[in-house]
Amino acid sequence: SCSRAKDVTMPAKLPVNFFSTRSPVIDLFRGQLDYADQLRQDSEIVLYFFYAPWCGQSIAAREEIERVASRLSDQVLFVAVNCWWNQGKCRKQKHFFYFPVIHLYHRSFGPIEYKGPMSAVYIEKFVRRVMTPLLYISSRSKLLDFLSNYEPGVVGFFEFNASPQPPGYLTFFTSALHSLKKDYLGTIRFGVVTDRRVAEEISLVHSGSVYLHRHANTSLIYPKDIMNFTAENICKWALENREMLIRWLRPHGGKSLLLNNELKKGPALLIFIPYNPLEEIHPLLDEITKVALEYHKCNKSQAAEPDLQHVGDSDSPAFDSSVTDAHLKFSETFPIAKYPCCNTVVLPQWHSISRTHNVCELCVNQTLGVKPNKVHVPHCNFLEIEAALDSFYLQEHTFFQVISNTIECSNFLSFYSPFSYYTACCRTVNRHFLSFISSEKTIFQTPKVAFSSHGKKDNTQFSIPHIEDRNCFIPDLNISSMNITGLSCRTNKTLNLYLLDSNLFWIYAERLGASRSTHLKEFAAIVDLKEEVHYVLDQNQSLVGPTLENFIKNFSVLYSPLKRHLVDDPSVHFHEEHVVTEVTTNTFHETVFLSAKNVLLLYYAQWCGFCASLNHIFIQLARLLPPDSFTVARIDVTRNDLPWEFMTDRLPTILFFPHQRKEQSVKFPEDFSVSLPNLLKFILHHSSLSSSEPCTKECLHKESVLQQGHISHLEREIQKLRSEISALHQAHDQLEAQLSEARREEQRLQQQKHTLEKQHKTLQLHSDQLQATYDQKNQELLEMAEKLQELADASENLLKENALLRILVASRGGKLQSKDEIKEPLQSEQTLSEDNDISLSTPTAALEEKRTDNIDTIDTEHSSGNRTE
Repeated sequence: SCSRAKDVTMPAKLPVNFFSTRSPVIDLFRGQLDYADQLRQDSEIVLYFFYAPWCGQSIAAREEIERVASRLSDQVLFVAVNCWWNQGKCRKQKHFFYFPVIHLYHRSFGPIEYKGPMSAVYIEKFVRRVMTPLLYISSRSKLLDFLSNYEPGVVGFFEFNASPQPPGYLTFFTSALHSLKKDYLGTIRFGVVTDRRVAEEISLVHSGSVYLHRHANTSLIYPKDIMNFTAENICKWALENREMLIRWLRPHGGKSLLLNNELKKGPALLIFIPYNPLEEIHPLLDEITKVALEYHKCNKSQAAEPDLQHVGDSDSPAFDSSVTDAHLKFSETFPIAKYPCCNTVVLPQWHSISRTHNVCELCVNQTLGVKPNKVHVPHCNFLEIEAALDSFYLQEHTFFQVISNTIECSNFLSFYSPFSYYTACCRTVNRHFLSFISSEKTIFQTPKVAFSSHGKKDNTQFSIPHIEDRNCFIPDLNISSMNITGLSCRTNKTLNLYLLDSNLFWIYAERLGASRSTHLKEFAAIVDLKEEVHYVLDQNQSLVGPTLENFIKNFSVLYSPLKRHLVDDPSVHFHEEHVVTEVTTNTFHETVFLSAKNVLLLYYAQWCGFCASLNHIFIQLARLLPPDSFTVARIDVTRNDLPWEFMTDRLPTILFFPHQRKEQSVKFPEDFSVSLPNLLKFILHHSSLSSSEPCTKECLHKESVLQQGHISHLEREIQKLRSEISALHQAHDQLEAQLSEARREEQRLQQQKHTLEKQHKTLQLHSDQLQATYDQKNQELLEMAEKLQELADASENLLKENALLRILVASRGGKLQSKDEIKEPLQSEQTLSEDNDISLSTPTAALEEKRTDNIDTIDTEHSSGNRTE
């Protein structure tokens, strides 16, 4: 009988050096983690590079690690450990989910994991931050440079007069390492001041104080009386209260929700710049930082204040002298608050065919009745503006029925307070008026401000619009003159600013619309995830501070002049001889709307299998339809962006755009199957050829040709269906034969199953009998073993007795020999005294007989002992 062969497992190959032997990196390719820990005890800064030899990322990062090691090997110990070798301690003790992994240790503190880009400059920058987590600030100028950085800064004041390490210094030092451990981007910078005069510049008086600097908000001092002065608490306090005006995004390249989580927070300005973290000077980054700081300076905003120079300017073309005097008189009695509470309202079109809107600026104004005191409203209450909107919409018909080129301001009482009234300044504007903003003439050229009354008369009221419409309502104030300072707090379209290194993440810029052929990798785009739009800064303009400011201001206005960017498919290059036209984002408007033909458009995607099955139908349809009247086209919705009114959430989708009624597109019914006859009926029903107008001879000829082609196509389809039916009949017969054979095979298998079950029962019974026999034999063997054990014990006892008998025989033999020596002189004495002492013969004979008996007994015992042995 042949037994089954055992599985043969090939052992893993022995690991080899991952780094070169001449490399400054110590390569522990056998995973000797214990030896790595011994090396760490003798070094101040240690970098562990855990890798897997087969990992592509580990192989790519190997060269980057060697570059960093060649520059810092005299200060940092670089150790590479193979954590994939199954016999190594690293594989047994560490359980990593990805490779490579970089850990840094600062003496006994660690590990500090590096999660940034696997680039030499970024790794070196992080290692240097671990080497010197604190920046020494020795003078006032260095303190100003430290605080002017866009990254949040934490400054600690410690006097090194009495002792080498003042109280709290090591705690502050450890908190900087904790910050690097929790935030691998290193967004918080830690500095230390030892000069009391320098510390007094930021109100630090006592040694051991910690200061958190913020640009747009109030800076903070660590509350020692509330929180314990520990490294974890300092780090947590700094991370929770830091100010992120601009943030770096560094996707790691795998599946991540980083971009999605940030874009969900609101509109985002993504700025791509080439960045080298080791360089000390970044002029472009400094300009972007300056723009970000001005954009978020809400507490020092000058643009938020009303521009009263236009009010008092008698030469201004926007106001006549009487209105100016009225404004001056009103400003002396009841001046407008420093921050007016206003809201822009866009009224609906007064007629369906009109392309104009009435835009009103609704402001809340409060007085104290008979008291002519000044009232300042520093904040806009949501309840107040909601009440104003309620009152405004009750009288909405008054404001949108009139078309006027002048700004008409109306005042009406509040329904909630007798001391409040509202002002609405309205004007009719064209929906596309923003295309003319860049011209020298403003939209409201020399407006004549007129006042009407709706409850409360006050011809001296003046409305200050907020940021979205100030360029429209205030004369000579356009987007270019709008101040960006504090703009983030004066608009409902606040931007979150993000930076990305174009040297690493340029693929994201290309996906947003950046040119692939550009040599200067600078790009900016605004992405509004909620509105599903994004805008691109013209790459022909240099990415500088003023350009960014205009880009932000154009986005912030209510009617943004920015044009939505639509991603086009650059790989589509179809020739004219193709019967089905391929449409892209750039050719969509020209092919569909500007064409004088009826257009049938198919929305498809490359991953859509059902879409691909429709290609032959659309090719046949394009050949049947007259090319001078119909266009059959398709567009890949995954590679091309469409206007939101033509977007769809289902594929495939078929739209038909009739001639001369392109805005009245018709969707192919989803409950109809997509076939050539159904498509022809759908097109003929909705096309201009089926209109009520009388058809000419040429039209009739085309229609007859179309119908004849349709009939011939239907005949071919019927013939094809007949052949398919006959083929199906043959296939049905073959299937019936196969089914009968399968049934017979099933019966045979059932019989075999029953036979096997009987055999199984017999074998099971035989197995039970064998098991019983086995148990019986096993019991007998146990009893036999017990008996053998008893015999062994008895044999051991006999051996011991045999040894004792041998000793006894030996002793008896010695005694007999000595007695024989004594017997000879006794016999001689007996011979001599035999005659003399006859009376003694009888005892002597008896003694001799007794001795003989003893000797015989000893001989008998000796022989018995030999037999026992």
